[in-house]
Amino acid sequence: QVTSFQGVAVRSLCTSSPHDHPEHGRLVYKGNLAKAVLGVRFFSYSTSIFNLFMMPYIVLKTGIGFESLFIQAAFYGLIGFFTFVTPVTLHILTKGYVIRLYYKDEMDMYTAITYNAILAEKATVFHQKDVKIPDITKMFTTFYAKTKSMLVNPTLFQNPRDYNHLMGYDKSFYFNLEEEKEVGEKK
Repeated sequence: QVTSFQGVAVRSLCTSSPHDHPEHGRLVYKGNLAKAVLGVRFFSYSTSIFNLFMMPYIVLKTGIGFESLFIQAAFYGLIGFFTFVTPVTLHILTKGYVIRLYYKDEMDMYTAITYNAILAEKATVFHQKDVKIPDITKMFTTFYAKTKSMLVNPTLFQNPRDYNHLMGYDKSFYFNLEEEKEVGEKK
């Protein structure tokens, strides 16, 4: 493959698609909010770290002191809330957001790339049979991979058949009336 780069011919010997990953397989999904999630979490972490280092200095230099113990507790509680609770809440809400999803056809295995607590990419490998769809729609969960909740946007899959296979919608439907009667009688 020969391409031109600023008037100079460049030869590429790559035989795989740019959407393939040698270890994980074929790219089937790419989340469009990956940079936003990373940016918001990084901003939250950085402001919390800045707050931790600056609050003792501000309190000592300005002489902020309240006569009432209740007002002091409320002031430091508010500062502590934004310092610790906000980054933890953001992590809990966004830890299952799938940045990229790869699929290996030959093994029917998926690799979901998410961000961990220190904003590094984390790979979760699972089989299609490990996918469970929640009975009740949850706000930040599209499916469970083993026990980990994952959030994807179905419209961002490059091929709708990939989403259908991931969720198990391409399997034939089997309804056993005898089994349902037994479950009903046990209740």
